[in-house]
Amino acid sequence: MTDAPLRESLVKPNRPLITDCDDLAAMVADGDTFGVGGHHFARLPIALINAIAARRVRNLAYVSWAGGLPLEILLEAKAVASIDICFSSLDIFGLPPRFRAAAEAGDIPVRDWTALAMIQALRAAEQNLPLMPFQWPAGSDMMERIPGAGTISDAASGEAVGIIPPLRLDTVILHAPRADETGNVAIVGARALDWPMVAAARKVLVTVEDIVPAGELARGDRHAVLTRNRITAIAKVEGGAWPTSCLPDYVTDYAALHAAFASDAPLARSLALPASGVPADRRAAARIPAATASGVRFPVAINRGATAASPDEAMAVRIAAELDNDSFASAGAVSPLANVAYRLAKATHAPDMIVATMSCGHLDIAPSPMSLSLLEPFDAETAVAHAGGDDTYSAYYQGGAVTHEIIAAAQVDRRARVNNIALRKHDGGSIRLPGQGGMADVANMHRDYVIYVTGHRKLSLVDTVDIASCGRAYVTDAEREAQGYRPGAVKLITNLCVFALDSESRELVVVETFAGITRERIIEATGFPVVFAPDCEEIPPVPTETLEILRERIDPIGLRRLEFVGSRNRGGWLDEIVALDRDLVAFLAARNTTQGSAA
Repeated sequence: MTDAPLRESLVKPNRPLITDCDDLAAMVADGDTFGVGGHHFARLPIALINAIAARRVRNLAYVSWAGGLPLEILLEAKAVASIDICFSSLDIFGLPPRFRAAAEAGDIPVRDWTALAMIQALRAAEQNLPLMPFQWPAGSDMMERIPGAGTISDAASGEAVGIIPPLRLDTVILHAPRADETGNVAIVGARALDWPMVAAARKVLVTVEDIVPAGELARGDRHAVLTRNRITAIAKVEGGAWPTSCLPDYVTDYAALHAAFASDAPLARSLALPASGVPADRRAAARIPAATASGVRFPVAINRGATAASPDEAMAVRIAAELDNDSFASAGAVSPLANVAYRLAKATHAPDMIVATMSCGHLDIAPSPMSLSLLEPFDAETAVAHAGGDDTYSAYYQGGAVTHEIIAAAQVDRRARVNNIALRKHDGGSIRLPGQGGMADVANMHRDYVIYVTGHRKLSLVDTVDIASCGRAYVTDAEREAQGYRPGAVKLITNLCVFALDSESRELVVVETFAGITRERIIEATGFPVVFAPDCEEIPPVPTETLEILRERIDPIGLRRLEFVGSRNRGGWLDEIVALDRDLVAFLAARNTTQGSAA
């Protein structure tokens, strides 16, 4: 059990200190075990991170679900001594260059966690327990990578159960839309791992857009509240999350992020809030109702008028065909193609399916259009509930309630195991990949394990993966039922064909080919011997009506295309997509004004 001095250090004052951003930064000490709240480009405490970097804090042990932009800023400032994460990505902008360089050089230790192991380690700290059990990620190599993880035998069944010791944090920093003057903090939208990180931390430092009188939090938008006894100190910092979002005040500024990542200037300088504050169009976009986009066929649509489906469209439609009205599909962190497919299915043949985005932070959303700027606010508005990653693991993932989380893979082998951690080079070095997030967990938990690879070639489809970051151990119906999971399929969908995992051989077999793709081409592009099912057939052409819905309602700016080019070749496409997104927002803002005037 935790000793008395440590228990005392975890107790916060009943009324947090109200101060400024520089004072918050001064509370972060050299050598702290340090966590950052928020989710991808949502609610990141950028102003506070910049202030911490400016103080030249050193030797931080960075521990968070994700690395991403906060980790890039701290690596640039040479503030990080070690990294414990589930994944690190800059979303549509590709791999974080500083993280990748540090990992490949071996200058900074990088330890990869599964999401469930991290959640349970934080819960062990929260609940003052020496360890917590968890479903170990069978079928992957992750148990040997998670710090302190082990297994014990269940007393009744003798089966292996994962165990993890507490993960205690010295400091966690967050950004939120508002707090009240007594120190309660309100958060709108997806909560990521904010709740368990706060509970496991000795210091919780929060920047907010506004501080309101006591009692006012109850009168705002749908939100969740961190009570004041969980918070150490608060500072009012308007625009403190920019260029990331802070609902309901402003949306992510993708143009600013694109400019910053394309520039050679230090991130701390290029991501400093303009003197004029958050741009007015980012605030205005946060106020566009989701209903404004309902059923609209957008004038900026990509590929309008083309009679045949492009490869990205054909893949989106084929992935969507995996879903039906009984599906509960969770959209992962950086999967535009899967997200498009979910929304397409819900807008066409599966209107009753449940789609959850932001890693199940937005539950049961409406199929609004894919937009860089508006995806988060529309999903937050139409979701029936907001949640955190910890909530959804307990309520949905671990019990097998989710049917699909269709995942992108960098490398897949003949047994449908995925490697999204690192590729070995011939010279003995490695090419760092973003990491597996929660893939090692959900490969077994979700009913259907569906992987996609947008570039079918021998480097991607290999005989044996370098590292098995996830894989399905429980394949047959009997194996899955014995673990309390529903029987389901395992498929790999590429730009050439569809594989299914044969339950007897436990190897991939081609069951469908895309139109015009020969068997010879598939064999030539695959790094393991290819077996074709006796009833292997060609996928029929995409119906014109489906193409129109995909192009004009679901993904008018073509976000799906970004998964078909490498990060080095994304620049021109990103320029186009950011510009199209701006046009889409302007179109909907004008439509909202017109509708408001008519009303």
